[in-house]
Amino acid sequence: MPAPAFEEFDPESDCDCPGCTHWRRVLPHSRTGGFGGHPAALSPMALALAAATGTVLGAAGATPAVAAAHAPQRPGAPAADDPGTPQGGTTPLHGPGGVPARIKAPQTTRAEIINRAREWVAAQVPYNMGAYWSDGYRQDCSGFVSMAWNLGGNEWTGSLDKYGVRIAQGDLQPGDILLFHNPSDPEKGSHVVIFGGWTDYTQSHYIAYELTRPHARRQATPYAYWSNSDRYLAYRYKGLKPEPGKGGTGTGTGTPVTSPATAGYPGAAAFGPGANNAYVTRLGRMLVARGAGSFYTSGPGPRWSDADRRATRAFQQAQGWTGADADGLPGPATWSYLVNGKGRDVRAASAGSPGTPVKPPAGGVAPHGVPGYPGRAMFRPGADNDHVTRLGRQLVKKGFGTHYTQGPGSRWGEGDRRNVEAFQRAQGWRGGAADGYPGPETWRRLFADIP
Repeated sequence: MPAPAFEEFDPESDCDCPGCTHWRRVLPHSRTGGFGGHPAALSPMALALAAATGTVLGAAGATPAVAAAHAPQRPGAPAADDPGTPQGGTTPLHGPGGVPARIKAPQTTRAEIINRAREWVAAQVPYNMGAYWSDGYRQDCSGFVSMAWNLGGNEWTGSLDKYGVRIAQGDLQPGDILLFHNPSDPEKGSHVVIFGGWTDYTQSHYIAYELTRPHARRQATPYAYWSNSDRYLAYRYKGLKPEPGKGGTGTGTGTPVTSPATAGYPGAAAFGPGANNAYVTRLGRMLVARGAGSFYTSGPGPRWSDADRRATRAFQQAQGWTGADADGLPGPATWSYLVNGKGRDVRAASAGSPGTPVKPPAGGVAPHGVPGYPGRAMFRPGADNDHVTRLGRQLVKKGFGTHYTQGPGSRWGEGDRRNVEAFQRAQGWRGGAADGYPGPETWRRLFADIP
């Protein structure tokens, strides 16, 4: 499909007077603000230059018609969450006179895609479809994706699809894109964003990385987008390399990842400390059905716990996987084996041997030396019990007692919560995983020197 027939500039001024229209047309890579913001502020020399071009600023009947034939339709000031996104066409790096494309689809990983997107977000790269950032990529939505996918040049919404394969909503993973291209009028809503992961199990909102006015941003976004939601299509980059330690999730051959082997995998963000969703429940139930039920003292439930991690690791080890492939976090391969009933079940080993799942008594001490997690009800406002005292003393022992003004004691208080939060943040957790209320994983790490 040929590139869109519109100029590669993004005027900062919204003034439609003949003077502004003229300067946007004859100086496409300049801003009227550089002359004072309006032709009325131009110097006599600048006005003489305008006259020399043959443009009569006062000819109200002719000038707008000429401008309309060359300048793109500008949608005006967009709403904060519904940006207008005119874009440039297909160009080399650094623009029409820049360096030629390297190779069409270099290999990359999901992590590299997201990290490149984060760099532009952190730098707050401004939206300007007539400008190119220091790395050579155009500062608009399609240039942003070209950069994150590490393409050899700047693509646009009408050409990005040839670098990807169509996938379903349920298959979306970080690094994939959601693309809407309007071929009849590319500036009427055409846009593309990078999928950064679901915000919760309902899949109603996701984290979007995008370049739109005024600058690159990362924010929770309703699926598929704020406008034209039903016209967005999901694509996965053809040049993905396999992710180390997760059983291989790349699609370097360009084959859509929608086969039964990986269908329905919700993404790595659905599992791990702080996760609370229906996928965790489903994972636990599948693990129980495959012989890992003895790891659970209750549940399985929707909130990720150390029991889920240990049960997952036992299943991975039962397949003969080691190292990062048996880290207790389900990747697409683990999920595929569970969903499709493949591989070997978890077998109970003799008591006390490595990897043996043994139920600790509630509040007691497990064979590995970690006291049994007593349950969340023990650590809530109004709670008064010995477990709170035990928790507080261990926090102090670990160096996280600075928020106690006295105690610690048996009654749960704000000092307990803030100290727990400090400990959780020291583990690198954020958001709901660092809410100050100890779950099974927080409890395990407090009472055992286990990384």
